[in-house]
Amino acid sequence: MGDASPIAVPSGQPVTLLDVIWNEMGPDGLTLRFRFLAPQIARAGGSVDVDTATTDMQALCESFALPRISDFGPVPQQVIISLSDMNVPFGETAPEATQFFEAFTIRDGACIWEMY
Repeated sequence: MGDASPIAVPSGQPVTLLDVIWNEMGPDGLTLRFRFLAPQIARAGGSVDVDTATTDMQALCESFALPRISDFGPVPQQVIISLSDMNVPFGETAPEATQFFEAFTIRDGACIWEMY
């Protein structure tokens, strides 16, 4: 499902959709996971730090995920936005990869950040 088209985020970093996982339940029920490639995040040498990436993930939830939620069925209990500096298959570990995750509750048409 990935799309090589860049998605605008506040940091200006190049972000592209890797995939959407909708058939895996989360801890609170139905969960949609929007996974993005963001090669400028990194532990060492990357130009996008975790605070900046968090702002980007909020924007991705609101401007990218929310308009597409109905494409996948009922409104989920939770949306998880993840950024990775490399393509890591869902559920696999990759110690060399940098990955950031944020969880959101969808309420009144908005993404509400949750402690993840």
